Amino acid sequence: MAFPEFERLSPNRSAAANERRGVVLHHSQSTFEATIARMADPASQVSYHCLIDADGTRCTLVPDEQVAWHAGVSEFRGRAHCNAFMLGLAFAGDTYAVPLSASQLASALEWLALRWGRRGWDLGWLTDHRQVAPGRKHDLNPAEWARVVAAVRGQFPPPAPRDSFPG
Repeated sequence: MAFPEFERLSPNRSAAANERRGVVLHHSQSTFEATIARMADPASQVSYHCLIDADGTRCTLVPDEQVAWHAGVSEFRGRAHCNAFMLGLAFAGDTYAVPLSASQLASALEWLALRWGRRGWDLGWLTDHRQVAPGRKHDLNPAEWARVVAAVRGQFPPPAPRDSFPG
């Protein structure tokens, strides 16, 4: 299933190269349209790489190769400034008020599939805003985070261990 996708580039980005080591998940706390409008406003100084609506439609706001301003003051795996090395993927809405829709989850898996193997990601490089900015941010709802992790684990199982002796 291919979900519709369009591009509406945000000015809130840096042309600096993003290392694309993994993904920080967010929720926008607002509607799809209102979030896109906010990302288009230079005064907001915030952006994601991609935003997913309840029906699975995706809006690319910042190219993967560039730095989106999504994580702010943050730390992951001992490194500060997640914006420089992690992509920002956001779900429209507030995951504390309304759970992720099946279409949002499927669209996120589709988006991840285009990057997962090519970038060599594993579950150790998937996190959310709550975890990279504890005490400052609260997204995703922990129950929704668990749903995403289970879906990703099902879609992208770890590689089978290889025999240490050639057969």
